[in-house]
Amino acid sequence: MRADLEIIEPWIEDGARVLDLGCGDGTLLDYLQRQKNVSGYGLEINPEHIETCISRGVNVIEQDLDKQGLGNFRDNTFDTVLMTQALQAVRRPDMVLEEMLRLGREGIVTFPNFGYWRLRWYLIRRGRMPMSSTLPHTWYNTPNIHLCTFKDFEALCYQHHIRIKSRTVVDDEHRFRWFNRLWPNMLGQIAIYRVTR
Repeated sequence: MRADLEIIEPWIEDGARVLDLGCGDGTLLDYLQRQKNVSGYGLEINPEHIETCISRGVNVIEQDLDKQGLGNFRDNTFDTVLMTQALQAVRRPDMVLEEMLRLGREGIVTFPNFGYWRLRWYLIRRGRMPMSSTLPHTWYNTPNIHLCTFKDFEALCYQHHIRIKSRTVVDDEHRFRWFNRLWPNMLGQIAIYRVTR
């Protein structure tokens, strides 16, 4: 399992109802079903990932968040709604965050920190949009359309009256480093947030 998913796993209660937005190949839901007896669904648009989810026994719905939204789910249907490494790829991250907390008691969100010092240095030194292990695409073919920093995300939460329960700052290999916590907006590469109302 991906290292960021290992960080998220303790935040999810045994037997919880979970919705995973942009679930990919279903790795996290598959693990949570087997290890924590969770129930729920994954939403995904990639047909190959959907096939893999089905072969793993993960309930998956083919759905494009940008086109269809989340109106097909009732309020408070889930305990936890997840969105790992996908918030920056939707057209309206603010609306998706609102919808996550309409559907579930908690939301868990991860995203690359565009304020990371190496990305800033890359932009200053080369005058071009940065590329890195967490942002491996060029500006014209990237799925990431709304890049943000820790401060941007926290400001969004403040504006929408969303409470941050936990924040974890890691490097590109999802390891904790003492210096990441000192100045997360400058030194953290990946943000992992647990939010609620």
